[in-house]
Amino acid sequence: MGIDPTLLRDQCETTLERSDLTELGTREEGKVRDSYIADKRRFIVVTDRVSCFDVVVSTLPFKGQVLNQIAAFWFEHTRAIAANHLLEVPDPNVSVVRECRPLPVEFVYRAHLSGSSPTSIWRAYERGERVYCGHRLPEGLRKHEPLPEPLLTPTTKAPKGQHDELISREALIERGIISSALYDEGARVAAALFAEGRRWAEKRGLVLVDTKYELGLDDDERIVVIDEIHTPDSSRYWYREGYERALSLGQEPEALDKEYVRRWLIDRGYSGDGTPPEIPVDVRCEAARRYIEAYERITGVAFAPDLGPALPRIRRNLGL
Repeated sequence: MGIDPTLLRDQCETTLERSDLTELGTREEGKVRDSYIADKRRFIVVTDRVSCFDVVVSTLPFKGQVLNQIAAFWFEHTRAIAANHLLEVPDPNVSVVRECRPLPVEFVYRAHLSGSSPTSIWRAYERGERVYCGHRLPEGLRKHEPLPEPLLTPTTKAPKGQHDELISREALIERGIISSALYDEGARVAAALFAEGRRWAEKRGLVLVDTKYELGLDDDERIVVIDEIHTPDSSRYWYREGYERALSLGQEPEALDKEYVRRWLIDRGYSGDGTPPEIPVDVRCEAARRYIEAYERITGVAFAPDLGPALPRIRRNLGL
């Protein structure tokens, strides 16, 4: 398995940066996904955009295809644990889903004291903070060490262009952002999904370090998993092999997610403010290779990229 490096370099010239399919419905542009809404359905076009620190910083070859298909794998794999919004995948970059009402909270689960962003649990711990999203942390923990138990560390959902806010269960309820009953049901779903994600990752030689879940309500007011699940955008993965050695040496575990891009940006002094530096082709290709390896590790299937121009293919597959 794997992919030809020359193919990745060539694809850097033709990445899917934006879609324009307004005949599908009302367009909504997220950081990575372009959505079109009509008749209680949402057509999600997963582009090749990559965002770090809530800023779109570049594109990665085949990223949209990889993300869409990993999410589809996990939606099917966890269907017995929690209902989800996926209806069909008519194109490598496109999912058709049920339209749901998103909950105003992101359910973020963490199993390790890790992260490089200013709001990460490690950076907070490094600053001396010992209460994180309402959870008290013990003294003496090392970077990347497993937490005493996985923690649910929710955030608010900020408008586009703004940053999400770390928050506790109690503060969410006190502010009236979400009811205690709805939050607790979402927490139950997230805990079950994270437990299965960690179990499957370990089976596939990976560590699922942390992840975030987006949940919504369907027409019957039932909680439904939406957006994506356990992808390299929403989750942090390490290789199981070598993790203990990296921890003992105080090194960074090798990652299969966009943490590679984050670290490259941080090393150049960028953490979300102002214009990001241009990411060179070699870095974009290495990041894409890691995304593709994550797909193959998780699914056990070789990645088969669609090499044709993305938008004409999408239009054809959607009958436009």
